[in-house]
Amino acid sequence: MIQLNYRDAKPIYEQIKDGMRHLVISNALTADEKLPSVRELAATLAINPNTIQRAYRDLEKEGYVYTISGKGTFVAAQKHVKDARTVELKGHFDEIVSELLYLAVEPEQLKHRITELEGEEDIHDTGK
Repeated sequence: MIQLNYRDAKPIYEQIKDGMRHLVISNALTADEKLPSVRELAATLAINPNTIQRAYRDLEKEGYVYTISGKGTFVAAQKHVKDARTVELKGHFDEIVSELLYLAVEPEQLKHRITELEGEEDIHDTGK
């Protein structure tokens, strides 16, 4: 399900969030699917339950999951997830592009890079 790298500088809860996001976006986890309980996942990954709780809480704030008291944590509908993540990523994109422009990277180079990435995505989508 989720692979943790204990040598990574990224905190464990961030690795869990990244793993869960990937599972949701790749449809490995589907809308309304119940996630493992905090205790179950903590036992599986051999980490503190508070770490899982923090990751789940952050994922809920980001719109990836929702919690029903007494029932558990579930995967949110894709449209809501995509909308929330798109807003977040566009903010990061704006910051990065602004810095690249400040560093005198030409807008044409940025457009070319986006086109290259779009081509790479097309290859992944078609399975070539």
